[in-house]
Amino acid sequence: MPGRSKRKPPEPAAPKSVPQAVVNRLSYYLRELQHLLRQGVQTISSSQLGQRLGFTDAQVRKDLAYFGQFGYPGIGYRCHELAEAIRRILGTDQQWPVALVGVGHLGQALLGYKGFSQQGFVFEAAFDVDPELIGRQLAGIRVYHLDRLPQIVQSHKIRLGIIAVPASAAQAVADRLVESGIQGILNFAPVTITVPPQVSLVGVDLAMELEQLSFSVLHRQRESR
Repeated sequence: MPGRSKRKPPEPAAPKSVPQAVVNRLSYYLRELQHLLRQGVQTISSSQLGQRLGFTDAQVRKDLAYFGQFGYPGIGYRCHELAEAIRRILGTDQQWPVALVGVGHLGQALLGYKGFSQQGFVFEAAFDVDPELIGRQLAGIRVYHLDRLPQIVQSHKIRLGIIAVPASAAQAVADRLVESGIQGILNFAPVTITVPPQVSLVGVDLAMELEQLSFSVLHRQRESR
């Protein structure tokens, strides 16, 4: 109707403390909402969203309630609005320049993965110490010697770094990233590293994930006997 005001999309709140499990589930919600939008779905209920991901509707509502109220009576959630709200919460409504250290097989695969840029993470530079790699362009990204790390991080205002080096070099690389001003590190090296409290760290051990998967399959087989 003319002159009728539309409800303004809610701005996500900024709670002081949110359980990490809740933050992890936000990424699942976002991926599913983006998938629904590609299919042309405009609205979804908490029950439907939870069912698609294996969560209860109560869990979905509780998770989102940490950041505000996003549903509409009789409608549920508007997929576009909720996806945009979650992107603001996660910080992916802006682009994040990323530095990659280690351009072996895994590093080159990471550089070629288009999903990072689709979520707002853009590789600005890659680093290695192999003379055969220095100066090359891989997936459109130039490879610099590791000694150039502080300069490139500062000039490109890079805040996130990815480690894809052998385990024996991971801690030294992490130290250099921190010294260069990196504030968040994603570690693919199969080893535990330490960073100062002001630096965020996430470890991804692919072999460990497969171990968890093999355990699940093995014990499910034993229980079915």
